[in-house]
Amino acid sequence: MSDFANLADGGRRLGPELALALSDEPDVILLAAIPNGVPVCLGIQETLALPVVGLPVHRSDDGAVVDAMPGLEGRTVVVVDDGVETGSVARAAAAALRASRVRRLVLAVPVCPHDALTDLHRRYDLVVALVKPMGHRSLSWHYDDFDVIDEGQARRLLGETAS
Repeated sequence: MSDFANLADGGRRLGPELALALSDEPDVILLAAIPNGVPVCLGIQETLALPVVGLPVHRSDDGAVVDAMPGLEGRTVVVVDDGVETGSVARAAAAALRASRVRRLVLAVPVCPHDALTDLHRRYDLVVALVKPMGHRSLSWHYDDFDVIDEGQARRLLGETAS
């Protein structure tokens, strides 16, 4: 049996843990890694009514690339994705967002392998993960329905929540 029914379920279950971790944090924003971080973020929003912005992730031969984003200076920023597999998105996001001079940087994912946590704790002020397997597995292994979406679907979902 898998850990989560689907991506939104991962977010719904992550929401209460994140709420505890952010209880005293002012000016919090969720950055949903496009595409698969969006359904996770929408699940989190069922617990936390926080603004959500898409975090564009470009993939190249060198791995993931995330551009610095304006308007985040002094804010608590939570990067949300479907999980950590190779860690390339989480590392790229941390580097770009630190350049944006955020107040506090948090990574929230349903799944993060135990051996990736040490590195990610150096890059983020806080890492919130529900499942921390000892070994690496494909993220799809942790979901009954690994309901991945494409960039267009992710942007449409983000547009619907902004309405």
